[in-house]
Amino acid sequence: MDVLPGPQGSMSRSTFGRFRALIYRLSGIALGESKEGLVRSRIGKRMRTLGLRDYDDYLEHLMSDPSGDEIIHLLDVISTNVTCFFREEDHFRMLADEARRWSAANRGRLRLWSAACSTGEEPYSMAMTILDALEGRPLDLKILATDLSTRALERAREGMYSAERVADVPVDLRTRYFQRDSKAPLLRVRPTLRPHVSFARLNLAEVPFPMSGPFDAVFCRNVMIYFDADVRRRLLKEIHRLLRPGGWLFVGHSESLTGLTAGFKAVVASVYVKT
Repeated sequence: MDVLPGPQGSMSRSTFGRFRALIYRLSGIALGESKEGLVRSRIGKRMRTLGLRDYDDYLEHLMSDPSGDEIIHLLDVISTNVTCFFREEDHFRMLADEARRWSAANRGRLRLWSAACSTGEEPYSMAMTILDALEGRPLDLKILATDLSTRALERAREGMYSAERVADVPVDLRTRYFQRDSKAPLLRVRPTLRPHVSFARLNLAEVPFPMSGPFDAVFCRNVMIYFDADVRRRLLKEIHRLLRPGGWLFVGHSESLTGLTAGFKAVVASVYVKT
């Protein structure tokens, strides 16, 4: 198979500035001056696919594509999708404790949101945590899982993972909620877990969101580090609107919300409750 030529030469400062402005406007992702190499490497594959060698030509293609499909491809390659099952596991211990309190209060309906779900490990971990904590008690549990990347969402919907990826799942949960795939050396999320999680594409920089809520808990972890203060402020205000009073917000351990938590009370570092 012939390999199309890739981009040539360096990207001019003005062209990089146009890419930065476009990506920020479309996604809220704020790229620093030092990210030129990252942008060049990630859009290079798209340029080779399209047979384009000049970065300005690719920009023009982006701006003139009436379908908007290429914009989605751009955001897919720029978005960072780093995740694993039960990442920052203390959050899931707290979620399990809260699920037991919800059950003790005879809450028969729970709604949660995984705001940057990537390839699905986070929302499936949320579902396993709550179902395990309730030990078979009946529950109307729905988790909305959203992401900017259509590529990541496709993998999440498939619900198929390598043995290495699933190694972070406790053995009892792995046995209960995963099965070997008959056609590939992968593990597939069992049908008993799938109905509790639904996936949709959502741009966290474009508020207001179409959901009405209220959510009992929102996981918005390790995504706000890519946003500037204005985008984070708008996002947190929208999350506050969608959470029920007393609802929980989990953010990444490395994320600081200093000065941005109006309407929230800190429980522990990276965990907040709507007041």
